[in-house]
Amino acid sequence: MIAAVPLAGALVALLAGGLATGAFTELATGLGDAGPSVRWGLPLVRAVHDVALAATVGLLLVGTMLVPDDRAGTRRVAAARAASLTGMVWVVAGLAGVVLTFADAAGMSPADPQFGDQFGAFAMSFDAIRATVVSSLIGMVVTTGAAVGRSRYTLAWMLFLGLVALFPLGLAGHAAGSVAHDTAVTSLQYHLLGAVLWLGGLLGILVLRPVLRGRDLGVTVERYSHVATWSLAFVALSGVLNAAVRVGSWRGLASSYGLIIGLKLLLLVALALVGLRQRRAYVARLRENPALAAGFARFAAIELAVMGLAVGLGVALSRSAPPVPEIQAGISAAESLTGYPAPAAPHGWSWLTTWRVDWLWLSLSLLAVGLYLRGVRVLHRRGDRWPVTRTLAWLAGHAAFLLATQGAPGVLGKVSFSWHMSMHMALMMGVPMLLVLGAPSTLALRVLRPRHDGSFGPRELLVAALGSRWVGFMANPLVAAINFYASLIVFYFTPLFELALRTHTGHVLMVVHFVLAGYGFAWVLIGVDPGPRKWPAPGRLVLLLGTLGFHAWFGIAVMSGTTLLAPAFYEALQLGWGWNLLQDQQDGGAIAWGIGELPTMILALLVVADWVRSDSRESRRYDREADRDEDAELRAYNERLGRMAGPDQTHRG
Repeated sequence: MIAAVPLAGALVALLAGGLATGAFTELATGLGDAGPSVRWGLPLVRAVHDVALAATVGLLLVGTMLVPDDRAGTRRVAAARAASLTGMVWVVAGLAGVVLTFADAAGMSPADPQFGDQFGAFAMSFDAIRATVVSSLIGMVVTTGAAVGRSRYTLAWMLFLGLVALFPLGLAGHAAGSVAHDTAVTSLQYHLLGAVLWLGGLLGILVLRPVLRGRDLGVTVERYSHVATWSLAFVALSGVLNAAVRVGSWRGLASSYGLIIGLKLLLLVALALVGLRQRRAYVARLRENPALAAGFARFAAIELAVMGLAVGLGVALSRSAPPVPEIQAGISAAESLTGYPAPAAPHGWSWLTTWRVDWLWLSLSLLAVGLYLRGVRVLHRRGDRWPVTRTLAWLAGHAAFLLATQGAPGVLGKVSFSWHMSMHMALMMGVPMLLVLGAPSTLALRVLRPRHDGSFGPRELLVAALGSRWVGFMANPLVAAINFYASLIVFYFTPLFELALRTHTGHVLMVVHFVLAGYGFAWVLIGVDPGPRKWPAPGRLVLLLGTLGFHAWFGIAVMSGTTLLAPAFYEALQLGWGWNLLQDQQDGGAIAWGIGELPTMILALLVVADWVRSDSRESRRYDREADRDEDAELRAYNERLGRMAGPDQTHRG
């Protein structure tokens, strides 16, 4: 029944916003009217879907990371059971939305005798339908896992999958057709993440409130307040960024679309004020005074109702045409393929001045740097030392990462193979080495406080990840080396390369994979963070030199190749730079061969330095042991030699 509060608010706002924008009366396409059941049913189903998805993720979040566990696991089981119920609503609403979305796009009623044939033939050609299907399939796994799983580890995995299910949803709607595609999709992803954690977390607390006793409710609410603060920041900043892309100018705010954005902004301010009131009145006092639980529940219900209104307005926006058209006429071939105007041909020092902000990578890097510096500050405040060289390595790694993804390699790499290879080599070899030297896991384990109430905090999740079988397998030196090298072959000599060039999802997955592959390889060679046992230095050095040989072979293969990779994409760009595409590709192979030399040499020197330090530590250990036992080992060795030589000396005499 708790979920009915935000759902009712969502429906009220949806009706008001839909009527104001014509979302329920205007046709989605020029193909015909699918009927009032589709025009009204689709946004209503989406509202139910969004609230159910948020409730499922929120219940798993509260059950695994926020609620102190009891010995019998009653609260965890209650959260899992509730999540399985809301998960079923999520999946059913998602699948119903698939049918209604196709009917809306095709202008055909589901009752039409030809609907089934048309749906089977053409449904999966629509991006929005594919995204919803993928999300719903993940939702099925989450629902099943929540229904049968009871351990905290299982529910933590279901929480992770629930968050993954948000990713395909961010690729649908207005963001998918945007000219500034990357910015629109990134802002929508952050908006969904913040909204789901904010709404779902509060729903989860209210659902589990009957099984929370005494100060445990206060502990849970206090932990949730931190989640809500981050969620508010995500929703606010991503909302502003997305509105800037969709509205385009101040004049666009006067449209019905801009009016709804203004109403969402007012609701966000209201939520911030309600949350501030909650923090002052209840969050800090619930631990000591459990009698305040009733007052907290009343304020939470108000907050949920306002959140529901925001959800409804968001669904209405998704049914409304933004002031900036999704597909603009007269754009170049390069802009239609990449989502951005074609960059100018590189010349002189333009490799230093070329820059385009990618909000996804910029925000992640700033967050990682901010958290790292905060950890260093915590250590210094309590009198602990942290090597300055590690901090500098972490900062340099993220600076190199931003240069590779947003400077000339990232901008020109979308249209030029050689620049793409420069970005790739930096992401795979230079950036990971610097990040590994920063030892982020060691810093986190020294800063994060352990929990003793059975719940999973950030430290517990990190410890579980470092000790997991999956990390143990991927951090095996042979596996890491094979992943490092084989990824190059599989990526560039299969359709994956063109997929990464043409789609935002492919590009994001490419960056993530190659940074992680490089990080894993550097970690097994020179890492100091806790994890699987490292090989002795000689073995690591041999592994590095062997991998260097395979890497050189890849570069030579590309450099000497006579067949263009991803030809349909590069030939369609029509840049007019006067470049020979095959020569540019061969230059990229030379870059892959040449750039690999310097990072490999540095890695080899670091492995040798670790070898020397290891020998020095072993020597000091032997010296200390000799001081304690007065060279007992040496005396025993000399006595053994004497006994071995004694008979020979006697025989000679």
